[in-house]
This record gives sequence, C-alpha cells and structure tokens, in this order.
Amino acid sequence: MEWMYFTAAFIVFFFFSGIRIVRPTHRGLIERFGKYLRSGQPGFNWIIPMAENMYLINVTEQMVNAESQEIITNDNLNASVDAQIYFRVKSDEVSVRNCVYNVQNYQYQIVNLARTTLRNIIGTMTLKTANSERGKINSELQTILRRETGEWGIDIVRAELKEIDPPKDVQETMNKVVKAENEKIAAVDYATACETAADGTKRAEIKKAEGIKQARILDAQGEAEAIQLVNEAAERYFVGNAQLLRRLEMVEKSLMNNTKIVVPAGSDLVNVVGELAGVLPLKKANG
Repeated sequence: MEWMYFTAAFIVFFFFSGIRIVRPTHRGLIERFGKYLRSGQPGFNWIIPMAENMYLINVTEQMVNAESQEIITNDNLNASVDAQIYFRVKSDEVSVRNCVYNVQNYQYQIVNLARTTLRNIIGTMTLKTANSERGKINSELQTILRRETGEWGIDIVRAELKEIDPPKDVQETMNKVVKAENEKIAAVDYATACETAADGTKRAEIKKAEGIKQARILDAQGEAEAIQLVNEAAERYFVGNAQLLRRLEMVEKSLMNNTKIVVPAGSDLVNVVGELAGVLPLKKANG
C-alpha cells in the first residue's frame, strides 16, 4: 500500500511539474534534450519534466534605446545622436524559432545595428540637414533595419530619433542665428504693418479732403442757384413795384416826423404826395 501511495504521489508531482501556462502576450519554444520540439501556444501546455524545457518569447511590441553616441557629420561637426527602435517578434512558429536560433540576443543586436546604421546615414549629411530631415532619417533607418533583421523573425515597427544635438558652442551660435532671423522677420512685419497703416491714413485723409471739397462745391452751387432764383424773381415781379414801395415808405416816414410840406397854390394835394413818392401826378379830367 505504501508503495502505491508513493507511486501515486510521484505521478501527481510529475504531472504538475510539467504544467506550463503561456500568456497571450507570449509564445513558448519547447526543446527536448536541447533539440527544438514544438511551439507552446497561449494557454495550458504540458512538458516532460527534466527531458523538456520551455522558453517564453514575448511577442508584444518592445522598445530598445540605441543609446547616445557622437557622430561626425559631413560638415565636420560632432553631433550627439540618440534613437529609439520599436519592434516585435512575429507570433508564428517559424518567427519565434528564428528569433532564438538565427540570432543571439536579438535586442542587443538591434541596438548595435541601429547605432552603426545611424553613423552611416548621418555621416553623409550636414548638421542642419540632419535636423531638418528627421523624418527621412527615421524612414531610412527603419527600412535598413527591416532588411537586415528579415531572417530574425522580427518586425521593425518604427524608428525614431530622440535628439541630434550639436556641440554647445555650435548650439549657441545656431541659437543666435535663429534669434537674429526671427528679429529680422519681426522687424519686416512691423515695417509692413506701419506702411499699411500709413497708406490707410493717407487714403482716409484724401477721402476726407475730397468730401470737404465736394461739400463746398455743392454749397457754392446751392448759393448760386438761390441767388439766381432771387434775381429772376426780382426781375420778373418786383421791377417798378419795389421802387414804388420804397418811395411810399419814404413819404410815410416824412409824414410821421411832422415834416412840413409846402403845397403850391392851385395844386392838388394828391399830386403833391405822389410827387414826393416819385409817382407821376394824376391828370385832371377835361371839362
């Protein structure tokens, strides 16, 4: 009985010792006595203890830092360059096997390959060009890494430059140049704005002067027309009548002031008053 219990306990221990659980983010690589046997899929897997081993491979997207390095650009400047490489191991069985058997420590290899590739790319460019064409450098770096790692079972997702920093003295000079260019642009913009404002003021003054001139012309025309109308009315309706009215007013004032009038003998009073007013005397009726 004891032998049976021992055997049963050994079998249970042996079974549980071979259980391997693989997460969805990983794939398993199972070897038997050092030789590839099969791949372990996500979920429950069982291997023979001591005879078989399972190695877990991460198939999610990962990032490695290419580390900062000094690169001499085409214009003989030392630039500090740093980059990040994003990659993932393909989840199919062949790719999982290749990332282990075709390359030793693929993460370390990717870092060194990226550093070498960056030296080759940026070494043919000036510092200014390298800073202005980061997208082109990223694309070229990704293309080369994909080609070189094609048999490693790895997919290079993207490559990104973190920094391209020139020496401190060069950086200070570049900052001064950029500042001077910005100040120049600001000065030109200010001068253009002032010129535009001056043109606007000038046009406004011209419009104002034209308006005043036109108003004066209209006023003068109105006055001339009014005078003309008065003259026409006077010539038409008041020639003679106006003179008669004036004379009558003079007679009225004379009489009001008790002016003495000498009436010749045999004269008609009405005719005398008419003569004072400048009116022709009334003719006597015959007979």
